[in-house]
Amino acid sequence: MKRFLLILLIFVTGLGVLASDLEIESKTQTFSDTERKIKLDGGVKVKLDGLTVQSENADITIRRNNKLDTATFYHQPFAVEINGNKKREVKSNILQVSLINKVVRAEGETQSVITEGNTPIIVINADVQEYDTNSGVMVATGAVTMKYKDIDSFSDKAVIITDDKGGVRKIDLIGNARVKQENNESEGHHFVYNALTDEMSVEGNTKTIAISDEGKKLTIHSDYQQYHKKQNSYVGSGHVKIWYDDYYAQGPKVSVFPDAKTNKLNEVYFIGRSKIVQQEKDIIADKIKMTMNPKDFTAEGNVKTIIHNVDTKDGDL
Repeated sequence: MKRFLLILLIFVTGLGVLASDLEIESKTQTFSDTERKIKLDGGVKVKLDGLTVQSENADITIRRNNKLDTATFYHQPFAVEINGNKKREVKSNILQVSLINKVVRAEGETQSVITEGNTPIIVINADVQEYDTNSGVMVATGAVTMKYKDIDSFSDKAVIITDDKGGVRKIDLIGNARVKQENNESEGHHFVYNALTDEMSVEGNTKTIAISDEGKKLTIHSDYQQYHKKQNSYVGSGHVKIWYDDYYAQGPKVSVFPDAKTNKLNEVYFIGRSKIVQQEKDIIADKIKMTMNPKDFTAEGNVKTIIHNVDTKDGDL
């Protein structure tokens, strides 16, 4: 196996000096001046800073100024980047590495795994994934599934921003997004998760289903929702609708809080002109508070009650 450092091919004259050390290993190589490509075969291994890529076959395009441009790896390539105790691994059918701007692009049955120590903290599967090693931004597109800690998600597109140590800072899920976290499931057009504050927001025809320990569902529909994991609380705004058991309520804004003792979702507060429906009763008020255990509600401010299907016929004397 031959090893080449910086001057990839000794017969390529005038090769520009790279900003970072590039190390390449392969059994054989050929160069085509017509195609402006270096072709590598057999046990290919390329190292660039902390990034290592391995495959059986690869080629590298060369610009007219004789500078290396893009390395393309074939036949199930495998890439690894190590940053302290964090490791990023990428698998795909084809993998491209820009040797100029250090962007890694994986195509076809892609999977990225970030581990901390020996523990996987994030796993991403998608049709295409692109990772900028300089900015720490990864963009995944096409049937994106992701597992991050206790969060499982699906979306058309995902943008993951990491810090300079490889830790996750922010996750954006865009298009037909769905998220499952413990007993809670949410869906909407655009999710934003802040890993530093452990808060998640979602906008665009949002829906959340929270299942209690007894198996009862609390369903929240709204234009926008925000979930605070540490507080175990929700805030919803814009055409809010809630279903729980035989309760139905609607209003412009809602806050859902847990019970102080059990930390289970229990208290629902509607602000603004709202309505709660229970069986044959409609109660309309400026503020409504409902609890799930015990199942009670309180209405305040210009309260109006409508009872449907009242029997007004005289009874027998």
